[in-house]
Amino acid sequence: MARIARDDRFHGGDRGGDQRSAAQRDRDRLLYCSAFRRLAGVTQVVSSAEGHVFHNRLTHTLKVAQIARRLGETLAAAQPAEARALGGVDPDVTEAAALAHDLGHPPFGHLAERELDRLAREAGVPDGFEGNAQSFRIVTRLTVRHPDLPGLNLTRATLNALLKYPWTRQARGGRHRKFGAYLSERAELRWARQLATPRGDERPSVEAALMDWADDIAYSVHDVEDFYRAGLVPLDRLVADRRESGRFLERAFAHWRQADGFEGLPEAGYQRVFDGLRQLVAIFQIDEPFRGTGLQRAGLRSLTSNLVSRYVEGIRLHVPATPAEPRVTIEPHHRQELKLLKELVWQYVILNPGLATQHHGQTEVIRTLFEVYLTAARTADRTILPPRAREELDAADRTLRGRAHRTAQVRTVLDLVAGMTDAQALRLFRRFTGSGLGSFTDPLQA
Repeated sequence: MARIARDDRFHGGDRGGDQRSAAQRDRDRLLYCSAFRRLAGVTQVVSSAEGHVFHNRLTHTLKVAQIARRLGETLAAAQPAEARALGGVDPDVTEAAALAHDLGHPPFGHLAERELDRLAREAGVPDGFEGNAQSFRIVTRLTVRHPDLPGLNLTRATLNALLKYPWTRQARGGRHRKFGAYLSERAELRWARQLATPRGDERPSVEAALMDWADDIAYSVHDVEDFYRAGLVPLDRLVADRRESGRFLERAFAHWRQADGFEGLPEAGYQRVFDGLRQLVAIFQIDEPFRGTGLQRAGLRSLTSNLVSRYVEGIRLHVPATPAEPRVTIEPHHRQELKLLKELVWQYVILNPGLATQHHGQTEVIRTLFEVYLTAARTADRTILPPRAREELDAADRTLRGRAHRTAQVRTVLDLVAGMTDAQALRLFRRFTGSGLGSFTDPLQA
């Protein structure tokens, strides 16, 4: 797998006393960029303002990076022949991609992602908004590091590892709901994929597959941990009370029937998988609501550690014999367990009326900010826009016409709204709607 930098003048060339590899420099650049710091103020499942009991996007990302690195190290050591046949497995690349994977998440998380996508397409931008594509756009174009180069000037390997979905929305007739790059970054997408994959191969790289599995592990295990601590996911009742576990499975199966979500395993199979999970939780004495005793904390930490280790060990490198085969394989039983853990959060947290009312308000915030900024972008007076956005719009005014000009305006507004923290978005919404004007000296955007 090629490890070639975009421009050896600034990355991968003679670095004097710098002993880091190119992938290690990628990792360090990501850690120090402002887009990474912003994640501390962005929703994971519940608002980042709810307190330290819950993960925010930054703490989630750090755990994904740690798991991704361990996956890379473990497989490179355990399966050296397969790793060589696949072109190498670089733990630094896997970790760097994990650090970058959520940079594009807008304030309030997935609900804002859906709302921005709807607004963008209604405004005439066919590839809309998508968090993965926004992450790729940030590291290749938006982040400012050097005046002569856009983005962070990351290596091909790291960019390719960031592409869980290495295609645009328009690929194969627009059938993809998830995609890795907008049309505006299709040249960067081709560049990242050029040396690592045969033409037409849509499979993610090994490191991308490892990063994706690390992401699944982190949010499935640690979200359940968070919400058990908060008293929302009743692990103790699910272990001790078959009626509670039965009600949960009934709701889960009803949810999956709507979206064909069983993935080849019948209901009775998921019942057996869930019974196994319940037995595992019982081993660690999760037998009452969380009160924060030392014994409970130790048991919960042991449980989450056991689950993470279990799922790290459930993935293997695979040298494909045909272009349709994946480069890694995951134990089906572990996929099914993670699906059930995610469903616990869906049933007990996402569908909670308290969170649903917050979501309604957050959607209104995102819609208002988008509409206010897009109106300003399409007028001569752009005073309310930050300087960087005005620079982008002025450049589009000079160089673009027609649909391309309108698309650039919308994309600039999307970049602006998506680049806020939860608190910034709320502060600006209050100011624009007159419900909280604040001071004219208040900082509006980092």
